[in-house]
Amino acid sequence: MDLLRPRIQPYPWGTVDALADLQGRPVPAPGPEAELWMGAHASAPSGLDRPLPSPVTLDAVIAADPEGELGPECATRFGGRLPFLLKVLSAAKALSIQVHPSRAQAEAGYAAEDARGLAPGDPARNYVDDWPKPELLYALTPFEVAAGLRPPADAAALLRALAVDELKPLAAGLTDGRAALKSILRWPEPARLVSEVVAACERLAASDSPYADACAAAVRVAADHPSDIGVVALLLMRHEVLQPGQAVFMPAGGLHAYLRGTGIELLANSDNVVRSGLTGKHIDVPELLKLLDPSVAVPVLSPHAVRDGITTFDTPAPEFRLYLINLPAPPALALALPGAGPRVLLSLDGTCTLRAASGQELSLTRGDSCFIPFADGQVHATGHARLALATPGKVFGARNGAGLA
Repeated sequence: MDLLRPRIQPYPWGTVDALADLQGRPVPAPGPEAELWMGAHASAPSGLDRPLPSPVTLDAVIAADPEGELGPECATRFGGRLPFLLKVLSAAKALSIQVHPSRAQAEAGYAAEDARGLAPGDPARNYVDDWPKPELLYALTPFEVAAGLRPPADAAALLRALAVDELKPLAAGLTDGRAALKSILRWPEPARLVSEVVAACERLAASDSPYADACAAAVRVAADHPSDIGVVALLLMRHEVLQPGQAVFMPAGGLHAYLRGTGIELLANSDNVVRSGLTGKHIDVPELLKLLDPSVAVPVLSPHAVRDGITTFDTPAPEFRLYLINLPAPPALALALPGAGPRVLLSLDGTCTLRAASGQELSLTRGDSCFIPFADGQVHATGHARLALATPGKVFGARNGAGLA
């Protein structure tokens, strides 16, 4: 077990308080802090407190001994790569409207951009690696999202409620969510349409309309992204506010945008994002429309109990699984952590002590995180703490009775 030194991503949509508060640093932070990365993605690998001659990162340690760190099955299945990336995400402003690719789409897209001569790190790239990016967002605070396309009849009803003349023909003929989104994203005079839609949203937001909350969200987003056609596209998407403890799963092809809040994000070890609006980053509408699957559900999930003190979420992602662990106050018995492959553990609150089968011990306080390699086998935790645990999406190399309950 080794303490991690996570990487902070200072994207402009981040907050100035949540991540600093979690890590016990002065609040407010000097600037926006959007994401805290705990993992081995090549673009921002976590540092590792391991007694070696020089500073090391988690990706380098795994590359040097993938079977020892990941276990033989996990290393073989995922090509010697840690299959997941754990983040804490904190948004004060809306993130981009986006979709993520499947594995086949990511491999093809990455190869095509390489063939076009786009260098690694080129801002025009959609595909920074050749991995898919399914993800789970677990709300720590109320977390507002736009997730998945509305059914055509519901989208048409919302557009009619806006009573914007330019949108009436689209509402009248709206039978296909992808076609409607394409029309909006390619609107010939977007600034004028956005202005009219925002004015209509202000009216509906102050009414008892069933679309009042979605319209209020569009008004807020428009303040940060004036004249961005993504504000109108947002209205074609389902609006949800996750309550703390709920989660949303984003499969490949699912259109989404995170609007505001703080949560845990667990995803396949990828940074592939194809965007269509609400961002200053690269936008590729044709590629997004190609990846978009209007039929993909973006389900809101509640956790279910594994055993006393441990809950989890069921998703089809083979790369990851998220557990939430509540350690009772002593003198309770030590709790065996789920999983036997590589794990990343984050302390959300309290203090705990971990003990590996080898006898090694490690203490965590609020904001600390650690990497647990396969070689450590079963790990027990004692203390009084709230923890988030990331593991691969299935049992790998269970030993000494370790595994998923």
